[in-house]
Amino acid sequence: MKNVTKINQVDFSIFKKTRVAAYCRVSTDSDEQELSLDTQKNHYESYIKANSEWEYAGVYYDEGISGTKTAKRDGLLRLMEDCEKGLIDLVITKSISRFSRNTTDCLALVRKLLNYDVYIIFEKENIHTGSMESELMLAVLASIAESESRSISENEKWSIKKRFQNGTYVISYPPYGYANVDGEMVIIPEQAEIVKEIFAGCLAGKSTNIIAKELNEKEIPTKKGAKWTGSTINGILTNEKYIGDALFQKTITDANFKRKRNYGEEEQYYCENHHEPIIDRETFEKAKEAIRQRGLEKGNCTEDTSKYQNRYAMSGKIKCGECGRTFKRRYHYTSHGKSYNAWCCGGHIEDSSSCSMKFIRDDDLKRTFLTMMNKLVFGNDLILKPLLISITTNNSKKNANSVEDIENEMKSNEEQKKQLNTLLTNGYLERPVFAEAHNKLIMEYDHLVAKRDLLFRMDDAGYTMEQALKELVDFLNDAKPFTEWEESIFERFIEKVKVLSRDKVEFEFKCGLKLKERID
Repeated sequence: MKNVTKINQVDFSIFKKTRVAAYCRVSTDSDEQELSLDTQKNHYESYIKANSEWEYAGVYYDEGISGTKTAKRDGLLRLMEDCEKGLIDLVITKSISRFSRNTTDCLALVRKLLNYDVYIIFEKENIHTGSMESELMLAVLASIAESESRSISENEKWSIKKRFQNGTYVISYPPYGYANVDGEMVIIPEQAEIVKEIFAGCLAGKSTNIIAKELNEKEIPTKKGAKWTGSTINGILTNEKYIGDALFQKTITDANFKRKRNYGEEEQYYCENHHEPIIDRETFEKAKEAIRQRGLEKGNCTEDTSKYQNRYAMSGKIKCGECGRTFKRRYHYTSHGKSYNAWCCGGHIEDSSSCSMKFIRDDDLKRTFLTMMNKLVFGNDLILKPLLISITTNNSKKNANSVEDIENEMKSNEEQKKQLNTLLTNGYLERPVFAEAHNKLIMEYDHLVAKRDLLFRMDDAGYTMEQALKELVDFLNDAKPFTEWEESIFERFIEKVKVLSRDKVEFEFKCGLKLKERID
């Protein structure tokens, strides 16, 4: 009788080699850079083939292309397509800056590749996205990306602030009664009469709700075509634009890029006689006083509770990720009558329907903080120290060329003014022609000075972040695993805590890093 033995299927995947590709880029198409690109391509091909556990999957490259725009880099796009098709397991590149100078794009690309189960090795930074500290590395990259966005935003804010200061800011959406015509606020006569009627009604003793009701009964629409309300009327009665003035920067963009009322966090600029008024100043002041008196009669007041909010290290630092309000410390009781400390959203306390964020136990939040600090102890050498070196190097070079260029332009400006004076003295220029050219040079010089000062301020901000990060790195350098809560450590390094949900919080360090951590 024949004897047949079943042989189980062999899993050949365990013998499968890792398919490795490389990516390299040079930013110009000069002969020197072309030679550099060829050197990189040859290096990576030899390097990958020399590893017996790797299978060479090609070298992808871009030449003469800036790293800031991913969409224009054909080599990188082909690499991403092949990774999506499952043709590559691992990518090697020289550094983060070679992969992408726009860290926002870099972070997005890294995350996309992780979704394809493809990892990246950044040789210069010694980062492997498949290692256990990759989550921390991604958080660091995200923080840098946000800092980069803020830097761009600061440049835009500087331009707007200069227009605030010299009164040339154009109000793109003027209030009811005005229209924007070629950058100027022009009165709309029929709407101006309604504005005057509103102020007259206020001085006659009518409430804002009564005035709104009368306008709605007359079927007079608001600027947006909606119904009048008491708050809309109040907004008109307290708007300085109706006396021809303009208060700039009434609202600001906060750290989360949300618009909010400016209560003194940023400078405001008041420009008198900015445009033609509809209401005289005396009428405006009388209306403002009438509103104030009616408020006192109703007994409207607010209580300053800030003095009660700083008894603990986390007081005032915990913010709700849903409504933005500050968390307050409260005592909670179990069904057995035992008490424990908890942090509750102020918005949820006042109106649970407006914010659904529920409380977080004080001991849970402290334990989560210790978990995050222990991760940083582990990642200090691998992540934070290389980051500090990178920031220190960048800050030493930051804006140096830009400042030098601006100062050269300032010297050129001064030389041109001297030449103008010489031509005027020798009778080669008429006084009106000289005055026009000279005034133009003065304005250009003032703009250059302001631009240079902005770069200096940006340098100072970068230095401050560098010092805060250095303090954190030095502290973690000698730190042992954290087992007990210490208020002094939290106060020393944490700027604020954002509660994203009852299961996750985000710690923002004073050096700018933002790290998310789960609450177990």
